[in-house]
Amino acid sequence: MGKWRPVIFLGLALIIGLIVSILAYNWLQKKAQVRKEAPLVTNPVAVAVTDLPWGAVLTEDKIKMVPFLIANLPPGSFSDPNSLKGRVLISPVKAGEPIFESRLAPRDIKTGGVAAVISPHKRAMAVKVDKVIGVAGFIYPGHRVDVLVTMTAQGSFPTTKTVLENIQVLAVGSEMTEGGKKERPSQVDVITLEVTPEESEKLALAATEGKIQLALRNSMDTEDVLTKGTTASTLLASYYLVGGGETVRTEESKRITGEHRTYVVEVIKGSSVSELKF
Repeated sequence: MGKWRPVIFLGLALIIGLIVSILAYNWLQKKAQVRKEAPLVTNPVAVAVTDLPWGAVLTEDKIKMVPFLIANLPPGSFSDPNSLKGRVLISPVKAGEPIFESRLAPRDIKTGGVAAVISPHKRAMAVKVDKVIGVAGFIYPGHRVDVLVTMTAQGSFPTTKTVLENIQVLAVGSEMTEGGKKERPSQVDVITLEVTPEESEKLALAATEGKIQLALRNSMDTEDVLTKGTTASTLLASYYLVGGGETVRTEESKRITGEHRTYVVEVIKGSSVSELKF
């Protein structure tokens, strides 16, 4: 009996393994059957075929339907492509991205272009620029800029002043499309800015009486900076050298006592910084 004991144990192990395998196989079969009996429920959603810029009019060739799980259906999307035909985009849509109602102009607006994306109570105003004024072609629709003007008032010296800040660019050149990578410069002829009626008056006067310059700003930087402008005299007095090789930066103080002005001189010696007032 002792010499058959290993054989008996081996047989029992094989029988137990066979039973476990059969049970596991049956469990997996039932699991697969349940999945077949309960298919995933989807719903078609309208998405963009290619990258669409703002101001574009939606047509049949720009829209395709993609199935989305009903549990993950994005709110504000469209399941009927016919309801989107003729609608105008007021913000860009990437290829494969669902088209939402929040990115569309009102239904009564059927004409695309700049007129469809102007905010209420604002105006679109075009200014003629060259390659330098247009920041070497790196300004595109959706960017924000500051407007500087250099002009000479009657009886005074030439002055450069920031007159408009955080102005949105609606269009560049004669077309709305961006075309190509943003890092690649392109020739710029006309830039259309979104301004209020008061800002449009300032922009018109600056473009007529002086020379304007655009300064591209970070879209996340919305803080207004108050400046007093720069004249030739303040420009040339910005930095100069004195005895000993110290670098001196001067700023005219706003405090004026009687007929005397207070000047603040900042003296920099290596890592040491001090101020002198006179």
